[in-house]
Amino acid sequence: MTESSAPQHEAPAKTIAFVQYPGLSPLDIAGPLQVFGVLSLLLPGYDTVVVGERIEPMVTDTPLSLIPSHTFETMPDPYALIVPGGTVPTVAAMADEKLLDKLRTAAARSEIVGSVCTGSLLLAAAGLLEGRRANTHWLYRSLLAKFGAIPVAERWVRDGNVITAAGVSAGIDMALHLVGELAGQDIARKVQLFVEYDPKPPFGPIDWEAADPGQYAPLLQKRLHHALADHPALLERLTD
Repeated sequence: MTESSAPQHEAPAKTIAFVQYPGLSPLDIAGPLQVFGVLSLLLPGYDTVVVGERIEPMVTDTPLSLIPSHTFETMPDPYALIVPGGTVPTVAAMADEKLLDKLRTAAARSEIVGSVCTGSLLLAAAGLLEGRRANTHWLYRSLLAKFGAIPVAERWVRDGNVITAAGVSAGIDMALHLVGELAGQDIARKVQLFVEYDPKPPFGPIDWEAADPGQYAPLLQKRLHHALADHPALLERLTD
């Protein structure tokens, strides 16, 4: 058999795996999932999956329920692992050692580990952000330091193979940034065009001076106590 007639073997697809757990915020997962879904349509070689404990409907923090496509056991080796966030249920999940262990195992097999919003708190609780620059929703940012991370107020933060986005909609920005890294800016711009991501908020940009964590400290404390009432050690760690 000559070299020209030898069978050509395609490189295996790079899997972008999103983690689903009960109570997450739908936009945290749906926004970046849509971005990577369009990438897989425009450029062969990328697959997107959603992994959870079981393939069954899971509640979110809205009236919408979602169903993962894979379990952790059936998930293909992930190129990138992305953990979405949420509110009280995500804080409660910081005490879910079974979930945290699955995140550690999957992260060890991934080239890129990322999060959206408070998903970074789960990475932090799993010990994956120690010594790294990271971000989360502004209300929860100070909690990252409780796990040895270095809180940074940026739209997304890259530290080594870990990338963490700020709150909710920042996950779309982070996903587009990663598409640019993986496939180049031309493809990333096409993805942005196809999802028509051209935000023009009706009330203009956010007034960050109004986002004073001290002003909202009672709300944060209330959420922490609600979520971790049955986990006093973790609650004390986050509130001391």
